Amino acid sequence: MLKLDYQSRKPIFEQLKEQIVKLSMLGVLSEDEKLPSVRSLARELGINPNTVQKAYQDLEREGLIYTVNAKGSFVAANQDKRRQIQEKALLQLRESVRQAQAAGCSAQQITEEVTSELEAEKNDQGV
Repeated sequence: MLKLDYQSRKPIFEQLKEQIVKLSMLGVLSEDEKLPSVRSLARELGINPNTVQKAYQDLEREGLIYTVNAKGSFVAANQDKRRQIQEKALLQLRESVRQAQAAGCSAQQITEEVTSELEAEKNDQGV
């Protein structure tokens, strides 16, 4: 379910956070769903438990997950935070479109690139 790129320059804990956010935003992880324990996820991914713990702590600080003592970590039902994530992504998309236009890309090129990226993502998800 989680895919990490061990060759990436992006830190593993950041990749892990992004994957959990993505799965939550797509509804693969539902509200109040229990996440794997730190140890079991670290073992499954072959990474240090401290890396998983750091990702979980960051996600909790951001309001995307919550922890119940002796029970584990769960996906938070934080609609405001989800809306903020979507708004930020759309803002970045608009900025990227402006940059592409400033670089001389046509509307057709931009549209084709976005469509291609959406199709690739859809195929990666097995949809």
